[in-house]
Amino acid sequence: MTTVDPFEPRVALASLSGASDAAWARRAADHAGCAFLGGIALDRDTRAAARALVARDREEFLPHDPVAFVDRELAALDGVPLRAGVNVRSATLDPVRAVARVCRDRDAILEVNAHCRQDEMCAAGAGEALLRDPDRLCEQVAAASGEGATVSAKVRAEVPGVDLPDLARRIEAAGGEVIHVDAMDSEAVVADVVDACDLFVIANNGVRDRATVEEYLNHGADAVSVGRPSDDPAVLARVRRAADAWFAGGRTGQNRRNVEREEGADA
Repeated sequence: MTTVDPFEPRVALASLSGASDAAWARRAADHAGCAFLGGIALDRDTRAAARALVARDREEFLPHDPVAFVDRELAALDGVPLRAGVNVRSATLDPVRAVARVCRDRDAILEVNAHCRQDEMCAAGAGEALLRDPDRLCEQVAAASGEGATVSAKVRAEVPGVDLPDLARRIEAAGGEVIHVDAMDSEAVVADVVDACDLFVIANNGVRDRATVEEYLNHGADAVSVGRPSDDPAVLARVRRAADAWFAGGRTGQNRRNVEREEGADA
């Protein structure tokens, strides 16, 4: 069983590179229980990739000192009633460990980005490249977990050759406690991930209203996350109302697991 304390409400804000900072999280705190800042490029190669992305008009965070930047942004959320997280992109382990220590001390979640599909970031060995190299992904999860941080992995469905349920089991074995699943157009993959592991499962992609919230929660997700509309109070209010109503009815992501295990024991 996951040891993560569920945040309330069960709505997270997914990181948007170059936009998701402490001020962004603070503005949405009335509607969300968790906010993932970032993504933050940490090492030489991922920072070079981020500069290349900026050169073609994408937003990126490029502070002089990424670790100090993370510490300042998390400090700016002291007293804000939500669980903070930081989405990081790195091809090497030492910067992940350094940010994990900051997250540990700030009671924040360190989220390893195995999700970004921009060519420059993948060529640097981060983002979606980690999905295709689960050994390296799990090394990063284990490195962050070893520093005492609560660790999430942000992953993406519909990547050829990637078995997300199997990957979830490996992330869990490496010390991860949360998996943040961008389901793309394969919403039912959330149920497959839920059935495969005891990680806290956050479902992402297209979360806008009651119907989309209930679809993911019916698949067993423990929470949902909002991406691009995370700066739209009307969308966030709808999503929070739907999530609150669901869990107020006594339904939880864990119920799916528990019922299926009881059925298996009785078979």
